Amino acid sequence: MHIELTDFYSRLGTIAIILVLGFLLGKLKLISPKTNKDLVNLLLTVFMPASLFLAFPASYSDETSGMFLSGLGAGFLVMIAVIILSRIIFNKKFYKKEKPRSAAQFALVFNNATFLGYPIIASTFGEQGVIPYCGFIIAFNIALFSYGVYLFKHKIDVKLVLGVLTNPNIIAVVLGVIVFLTGFQVPGFVKDAVQYTGNATTALSIICVGYMLSNAKFLQLIKKWKLMLTALIQLIIGPLATWALLVVLQFPQEVVVVCTLIQALPTATSLGLFASKYGGDETEASELVTISTLLSIVTMPIMVSLLLIH
Repeated sequence: MHIELTDFYSRLGTIAIILVLGFLLGKLKLISPKTNKDLVNLLLTVFMPASLFLAFPASYSDETSGMFLSGLGAGFLVMIAVIILSRIIFNKKFYKKEKPRSAAQFALVFNNATFLGYPIIASTFGEQGVIPYCGFIIAFNIALFSYGVYLFKHKIDVKLVLGVLTNPNIIAVVLGVIVFLTGFQVPGFVKDAVQYTGNATTALSIICVGYMLSNAKFLQLIKKWKLMLTALIQLIIGPLATWALLVVLQFPQEVVVVCTLIQALPTATSLGLFASKYGGDETEASELVTISTLLSIVTMPIMVSLLLIH
């Protein structure tokens, strides 16, 4: 697997057009905050799980199974590595206050693997990239709904554990793995219904990101140098550390490419949602997401060119 630079920019161009659409819909007030929140919930609970369930090939093969397991193993290793890095870099000296420190650590660990990651991986690599992505996203979601929540709640409870076990994205991938390994044939009309639902994932997810940008106050963001620095660290250190770790451990090229590309993405839009739900600074968290998204327009092609173009 390799990335052709012209093809990569073409994919980004397509995504940029849909991103602008979401931006304009937000500016024209055709999408309200409540509508966007409802869309995000639908994406995380319905559309994205449908896409992940159908990501597996119709027939079993040792190669495909091995690629999925490699993506899963790489995902856990990457999550552990970036968690350690986040605690080292964004310590009490960098951020004295707990809430911004938690947001910064969250930003480095969890990027937009769902809303931007899936569309980019699926459109650029097809099945070859989606299989290791499915493995990675299990590790990502387990970490997100456990450690991600812990960063703001600072405690582990039964509700947190149940949240991981009942996450629709994890359930969808597990069901997809079971169907793939057993060779069970999903009835055609069921498969078509799930596929039609999953096909909405790419456009809707990017429109939501565009809407988020439409609410940003860009002139005010430029003055917040610490948030700018935090975002740059996330966008540069994340992919560099991922690439180095997986290359040293000699993971398959497909897994290295997919995981590095995911880590080059801006921080997760769920940062603002988590901060709001679990007692963080929602405004600053949303600003960090916006800054990271804007800076990634420049940093992502650079990181891809340096690490993945051969």
